[in-house]
Amino acid sequence: MNDQKMLLSKIKKYDFTLKELNLYLDTHPVCRRALAMFRKYSELRKNAIDEYVRRFGPLTPDRSADNERWTWIDDPWPWERR
Repeated sequence: MNDQKMLLSKIKKYDFTLKELNLYLDTHPVCRRALAMFRKYSELRKNAIDEYVRRFGPLTPDRSADNERWTWIDDPWPWERR
């Protein structure tokens, strides 16, 4: 598996973990351990996305770095870039 795919896989795992923690915290809002885990995985996800954007380009339109033109639609799509 190449670096790009490994980083995307890591981001997906963080997304899944955060969604599960979100659901748990909805029913256990004072659980400090779950809240700490949510903060930890939020930071890990942010760092992984920042690395992905730096190395491979934006994953979402709001992360497009070009201020001169709308590059989000340029081929290949961001998740197809190698």
